[in-house]
Amino acid sequence: MKPLDHLEHLDKHLVDELAQVARETVRDELREQARRQRRKAALYAASGALALYAGAALALAVGLALALGLPDWAAALITAVILGALAYVLRGMARPHRPGAEHAAGTAPGGDDARRAAAGASRAVPGPVPPRPAQAPDVPRRGV
Repeated sequence: MKPLDHLEHLDKHLVDELAQVARETVRDELREQARRQRRKAALYAASGALALYAGAALALAVGLALALGLPDWAAALITAVILGALAYVLRGMARPHRPGAEHAAGTAPGGDDARRAAAGASRAVPGPVPPRPAQAPDVPRRGV
């Protein structure tokens, strides 16, 4: 038996213990982070639900205020139109704005004919297309 054989067993035991301690530490830290994230998510959900009820109460107040001078159906219709317009504006604000989005959306100058021709030529254009030159470039020929 070699004199260092018993130390090899101790090294393996020490490595196993260190790995176990590291696993427990990481597990505890992840558990704590998950607990904080769950709490934050619950608070956001409660905030969203309360905002929804506040918006409904505001819409009701607007409808009732309009109903003082208008028929009930007209007040409800006007309130619905106002809410629809606000939803449309908020949806537009949520969309990402990127350069060249007007061209990709088909609002580039050139009219409907130019848009139809460009759409028919290639449907898989990833972005804006560079303009074509009016005249082909003059290329010198070899051997002539």
